[in-house]
Amino acid sequence: MAGNAGGAAATAEAVPGHGGPRSAGTRLAILEAARSAFAARGYDRTTIRAVAAAAGVDPSMVMRYFGSKAGLFTVAATTHLQVPDLSAVPAARRGEALARHLVERWEDTASRDELMLLMRTAVTSDAVAEQLQTVLGAMIQGPVAALGASDADERGAFIATQLLGLALCRYILRQEPLASLPVGRVVATIAPSVQHYLTAPIEGNRAPVRNKI
Repeated sequence: MAGNAGGAAATAEAVPGHGGPRSAGTRLAILEAARSAFAARGYDRTTIRAVAAAAGVDPSMVMRYFGSKAGLFTVAATTHLQVPDLSAVPAARRGEALARHLVERWEDTASRDELMLLMRTAVTSDAVAEQLQTVLGAMIQGPVAALGASDADERGAFIATQLLGLALCRYILRQEPLASLPVGRVVATIAPSVQHYLTAPIEGNRAPVRNKI
């Protein structure tokens, strides 16, 4: 029983926000309410009071655990980030691996809501646009840079145009037939473009990325 209690405490402490294990349930309720509110109303129209009411807590609790609306938004939108490790993938399959990692993540309702929350809000908020750039840097530029690419920022930016365009059309605009295509087909179709930007020479650069296996 002691082992289970320790595991529960560790899980509780992993819930983002200020506070110990005893506040984990409240922090989680606030985060869930915040994700729903931000997704439905956008950043500007969401208030701490509304989030608190939805979570069944006093607004002061939201401020206590997350500091501000910006702090709450940042945690709510980035809680479940998982950065892919492309170095463990054969060089010729890295484009497919990166595309699959992101598409399958977006297919999951919880994580898709977080990404869509960032995308919808970034167009109206400079602060959120900056946060989205940070997230993309962690999920795309970071893994590319880890492969030894000196121009990882450029390559990551071009990859982002492909993947964010896909996310916009498939998950936000729900453009058909793209919105209804099987995940495998979507990944197989977008992967060559991602692979190209991972490895092919970019205009103005002297050499392609070396394919280290």
